[in-house]
Amino acid sequence: MDTTTNSSPAVIYARVFGVVLTLVGILGLVINTDQDTVKSLLGFDVNLTHNLVHLATGVLGLVAGFSKLVYARTYALVLGIVYAILGIWGLSVGDGFDPFGLLGSVNMADHFLHLAIGILGIGAYVASRAPTREVI
Repeated sequence: MDTTTNSSPAVIYARVFGVVLTLVGILGLVINTDQDTVKSLLGFDVNLTHNLVHLATGVLGLVAGFSKLVYARTYALVLGIVYAILGIWGLSVGDGFDPFGLLGSVNMADHFLHLAIGILGIGAYVASRAPTREVI
């Protein structure tokens, strides 16, 4: 790994959200493995699919955050866009939002959190310089 990029905002974002989303996914699976029942995890609604999404995006963040900068930047941008869209979409619908019929009833706390994660991801991408090639 290129150690000069360890302090890049995209790398920090990927590592932090990799750890947080992985832990949230694991904790969510501890409290709820039922697809058809929504339970609260620290005020946020989760079900089986929601937990698996958190776990998958967390593991991807860990892989990206401890790999090359280009992977961390891609992770920050893609996760940022997806979460921002979900946050905006959810805020426009309100409580009970279930965009694909798989996540259970997502509440307003989730919407604000998704929007914040999205904005931070896009910001981390923008703030991280793309690796440049050295011209000989």
